[in-house]
Amino acid sequence: MSGDEPVDEQFVAERADSRVRTGRLVGVAATLVVTAVAVGLSQGWGRTDQAPVASSATASPAAAVPTAPVVLNATDDAFVQLLIPMNEGALALIDQLDTRPAAADPSLRALLGELRTAHQAELRDLRGLLAAGNVPELNIHEGHQMPGMVTDVTLAELRAAPDAEVSSRAAALIRAHLAQTVVLCRGEQTAGGSPELKALAGRIQQARAAELSTLDDRPGAPTAAPGG
Repeated sequence: MSGDEPVDEQFVAERADSRVRTGRLVGVAATLVVTAVAVGLSQGWGRTDQAPVASSATASPAAAVPTAPVVLNATDDAFVQLLIPMNEGALALIDQLDTRPAAADPSLRALLGELRTAHQAELRDLRGLLAAGNVPELNIHEGHQMPGMVTDVTLAELRAAPDAEVSSRAAALIRAHLAQTVVLCRGEQTAGGSPELKALAGRIQQARAAELSTLDDRPGAPTAAPGG
């Protein structure tokens, strides 16, 4: 562009605002993770003496997300923008295992089928709340190694794994995803502002706890999962 061409000041301002907003979301997302971990630890997450939770097959279905406008604070926004790619990564893992049906044991494949349905419904609810809050979806975590997130690297490693190791590796990835989501949901319920999103986080947390129980109780599952 030559020195005497006019500058579109509105365009420059919008680009600057977008960069500032993305930077703030990344910072809030990191704060949400730290806060959620602290909340999870203080509430005894990972203890083995807690009351059992019903299996995912009998868990209460998620209520419909309201279509009326909602107000999302920075924590709400960061929670949704993190959970969406986490769910998408888990779905990519499930899709990949579908291409190797002989490598995954039947009990794991049955659970993954339930997870696919639940995760797809959660994505619709999460995106519905973003729309109700008039907040755009931003892929601020692309390429990041976030706890519990299935990445292209881990999917490539699973593709290269021999059939005998696929079930144990896939189960470990799914367990990390489910457990981290429990922690994040606790953080959202503590620091979030939207009653609608906090209620959704509570339902997701309950579902994840049931899914973790099913994963760990399935035949052939290790008695003590790594990091549990």
